[in-house]
Amino acid sequence: MKTERRYDIDWLRVIAIGLLLIYHIAIVFQPWAMFIGFIRSDEFLEGLWKPMTMLNVWRIPLLFYVSGMGLYFAMRKRNWKQLLLERTKRILLPFVFGFVAITTLHMYIFQTYYDIPLGYYPHVGHLWFLGNIFAYVLLLLPLFFYLKKNENGRFKNGLSKFMSNPIGPLSISLFFVFEALLVKPPLFALYAETWHGFFLGLLAFFFGFLFMYSGKTFWQTVLKWRYLYLGIATVLYGIRYFEFATEAPGYLTAIEANCWIFGVFGLGYKYLNRPSKILSYLSQAAYPVYIIHMFVLYIGAMLILPLEMPTVLKFIAITAFTGIVCYLLYEFVLRRVVFLRPFFGLKWTSKKIERSKLHSPDINLE
Repeated sequence: MKTERRYDIDWLRVIAIGLLLIYHIAIVFQPWAMFIGFIRSDEFLEGLWKPMTMLNVWRIPLLFYVSGMGLYFAMRKRNWKQLLLERTKRILLPFVFGFVAITTLHMYIFQTYYDIPLGYYPHVGHLWFLGNIFAYVLLLLPLFFYLKKNENGRFKNGLSKFMSNPIGPLSISLFFVFEALLVKPPLFALYAETWHGFFLGLLAFFFGFLFMYSGKTFWQTVLKWRYLYLGIATVLYGIRYFEFATEAPGYLTAIEANCWIFGVFGLGYKYLNRPSKILSYLSQAAYPVYIIHMFVLYIGAMLILPLEMPTVLKFIAITAFTGIVCYLLYEFVLRRVVFLRPFFGLKWTSKKIERSKLHSPDINLE
């Protein structure tokens, strides 16, 4: 079945992963970086964290939403067995490989930088996101295929109608409010390897699928009311920043996060839903770069932090180093060495086929 191309969703996924890289680099310059296993600069840029406190409540939930949307597209042309096999190859295989071979690399670099005795410590690290996504696929696939079989039923028609007014998307935040009240996370943005991150991601993944399933009305609503959502998010961020020193109660932050995301969806739908060769390339590169970026970042920090230069320039230099080296590794190693491709979420195709795809606007976010 032919489906409408949604270039804006591809773009949002690429942008979210780009923000993730910058966010992780910003952590290097915070005084608490070592407590979460990051190489830490001796000079801090604590002011850099102020904009990060706005991003950190919605950047990961956005990726979960987009992942749920991606599953909707993938289901349009696969049965449950094909989908499960495809998701095992694209998600579980890179997750397991990354657990034993990728996250250990930045641990080695951390040990080397701080003169800690070297040891082999396989761990989830930043790849926790992949483990969560695969779990959501297993948990929700029966329900999603049931909904697919009843695509013209009353539930879809009712959902589509419910999403036709601005209260529809906004009401979804109630589920996230209940999650925050029940789980009571000490920090809302503490997603990695926590029950809060798991349940919040499950909700975002589920509703991401439902938003696509409901049809165009959701997108028309967030397009029309995007500035309302962004306005609510701005007010709630102001309250969080000035009244709660950036850590507001979870129920308020849950509403703020969803309002940022719905506003971003509206902006993306208006300005980013068009084909581009750059998007085709970046959409393919985003997943492998996400997998490798941490050990590249750690190498950059190890090389650049000891240099005599202003701290701001160190941040810029590490950012540039991470971006350039990730590009070089993707372009000249991961994309071209055929046997490596499946371990980084790429299809096992020849270089010739891959080159032809890069000139096609039809690379989906599946």
